[in-house]
Amino acid sequence: MSAPRVGVIGAGQLARMMGESASALGVELAVYAYEGEEPCVPLSAVTDERDLEAFARSVDVLTFDHERLDLDELARLEGLGLAIFPSTGALRFSDKAHQRQHLHDKGLPVPRFTIVRDSLEAVAFGDDVGWPIVLKPATGGYDGKGVHIVDGADAARRLLTDGAPLDVPWVAEELLAIDHELAVVVVTGRDGERVNYPVVSTVQHDGVCREVTVPARVSPSVRDEAEALALDVAAVVGAVGVLAIELFVVDGRVLVNEVAPRPHNSGHITMEASATSQFENHLRAVLGWPLGSPALRAPAAAMVNVFGPADGSDPRARAADALGGDVHLHLYGKSPRPGRKLGHVNAIADTLDEAHARAWGAAAALGTDRPGDER
Repeated sequence: MSAPRVGVIGAGQLARMMGESASALGVELAVYAYEGEEPCVPLSAVTDERDLEAFARSVDVLTFDHERLDLDELARLEGLGLAIFPSTGALRFSDKAHQRQHLHDKGLPVPRFTIVRDSLEAVAFGDDVGWPIVLKPATGGYDGKGVHIVDGADAARRLLTDGAPLDVPWVAEELLAIDHELAVVVVTGRDGERVNYPVVSTVQHDGVCREVTVPARVSPSVRDEAEALALDVAAVVGAVGVLAIELFVVDGRVLVNEVAPRPHNSGHITMEASATSQFENHLRAVLGWPLGSPALRAPAAAMVNVFGPADGSDPRARAADALGGDVHLHLYGKSPRPGRKLGHVNAIADTLDEAHARAWGAAAALGTDRPGDER
C-alpha cells in the first residue's frame, strides 16, 4: 500500500509548512505551482503536470495554499467525483462580498456593510453611516492589500472610477473603533469532527499581521464569546480542513471581520504552542483522519512575522543570532526584499510578557523593525 498523496494548489509558505507536517506523517505532498510563482517548497515537490484535472487525478485529495482559484473549474472537477477539500462551496467564502452577505443572512454579527458596484452606491453608504468608511474589493486582497479607508465622497469617486461600473463588487463597511482584534482557528474533518484552537490576539500594522499572542489579551467572557461565534461561523461555512475566523471586539461586542478557508497566519503560533499544529490537523482533516488535540503545550506563546529589512539583507544570514531558549524560527526560503514577509518566529514561555519579549527579540535580531508597542 502506497503512502497517501495530497495535492496542493500553490507553492507558497503554507504549502511549505504543510510539507513539513506531511513528512512527519508519512504523507507524500505534490504541489501545483502557478506560472511565475516563486516556490517556497522544495522543487522536488513541484509537479511538472500543467493540466489541473490530470494533477487532481494523480493525488488522493486536493487542497490549497491560497485563494486565487478558478472555482468554476474546481466545481467541474468535484462533479467528476474528485476529492477536493475544502469544497468549492466553502472556498466561495474567500469572496468578501459573498462572505459578508451570507454571514449576515444567517444572523451572525458583522459590521454594517453594503455591496457596491459603482461609486454612487459607495457615496450613498458613506453618507448614511458617516465618513470615513472602509472600501475593499470582494476578491484579490491579501495581507491588507486592497483595503482603503476613504474619508469622503470625493475620495470614494476617485477610488471607484467616478461612477463607472466596477469589474468586481466591492464591500463598503463602517469604520469601527476597534478595541481588540482576535482570531480563532477551527478544523473540521470529513466526518464532521471539529476542534478549535484557543482564541488568540492579533496586532496589525498597515493592514498586515505583525504579531499573535495566546492566551488572547481579553477577558474570559470575551474569549468564550469569540470561541462560540467562531464555531457558529464554521458551521455556516462548512469547510473541511482549517478555517480561520478573524474577529473584532468593539465596545465589548464580538463581530466577524473575515474568514479564510485554509491554514492562516494567525495559526502559525500552533506549530510550537499546540499539541498538534494547524498544518498537521489540516492534512488529517482533508485525508479523513482523526484530528489531533489543539491544546496548548505551554502557558503562553507569541508569534512575530519576519519581514525583509530595509537594507535588503537576508535574515537567514543572522539566524543564529535569533536563537535562544524556546525560540523557534520558520524562514520560508523566499528571496529577500524590503518589507516582504519572509518567515515568522514563535516563542513559548510561562508568561505572555516573557513570550512576547522573546519573539520580538528574535525578530529584531533578524532585522524586523517593531512598529511600536501596540499591545
